[in-house]
Amino acid sequence: MELTPAQARLRFRRGERVPTAGWCPGWTQANLLAVPREHAFDLLLFAQRNPRPCPVLDVGDPGATRTALFAGDLRTDLPAYVVYRDGAPVAELPEVTAHWREDLVPFLFGCSFTFEEALLRAGVPVRHIEAGVNVPMYRTSLPCVPAGVFTGPLVVSMRPVPAGLVPTAVRVTARYPAVHGAPLHVGAPEEIGVTDLDRPDFGDPVEIRPGELPVFWACGVTTQAAVMAAALPFAIGHAPGHMAITDARDADYAVL
Repeated sequence: MELTPAQARLRFRRGERVPTAGWCPGWTQANLLAVPREHAFDLLLFAQRNPRPCPVLDVGDPGATRTALFAGDLRTDLPAYVVYRDGAPVAELPEVTAHWREDLVPFLFGCSFTFEEALLRAGVPVRHIEAGVNVPMYRTSLPCVPAGVFTGPLVVSMRPVPAGLVPTAVRVTARYPAVHGAPLHVGAPEEIGVTDLDRPDFGDPVEIRPGELPVFWACGVTTQAAVMAAALPFAIGHAPGHMAITDARDADYAVL
């Protein structure tokens, strides 16, 4: 979707609710998770110990509704949010102004949507964009390194890639270590505890065509799985696939 981040955020503020893959090409998308101040250090430590799924792009002050990378309003300018109480998702909402608290510390984590334009330029298909659906995401059997109250499984996103283009997909995405980087796993989903590709834990299933392999990248929804595993009393996150579109450029996170 050829919009500026500000234009996209305005549309979301006005009620448009849609997964953001393919939106604002060239602009960095991010996972949002806001946790009470008393748990913020534990989350930062969890991210430091699990950098592939939880790469920190930005952290706001307690109660902040914007950050250095996000000039909009974190309470209204994403297309959908999840509110957690005692680790359980209790509501999925178009805005969370009434739920935002003065003690909430907002974190922005890297998102693999950031490298999808580079994949497309390299000739690697991105099936969920083609199909107009949300990216499929799966809990794995791979444990994260615990930190404080946080623990839980690593979550991955999956994109089917023609076998001959897998090396290209690895090379392209390895240039973006701040937004998950190269794949964690290729093929054989059962080896990472994913038993049914047609039933993702988050997002929508996509077609895997003959000659394609499922390719798995670390996913920032890992932090929300950690909120659930910790039974955190309160937290607010983005609805998976409905990201914060920041004012940073994808090129800012590319390395040679």
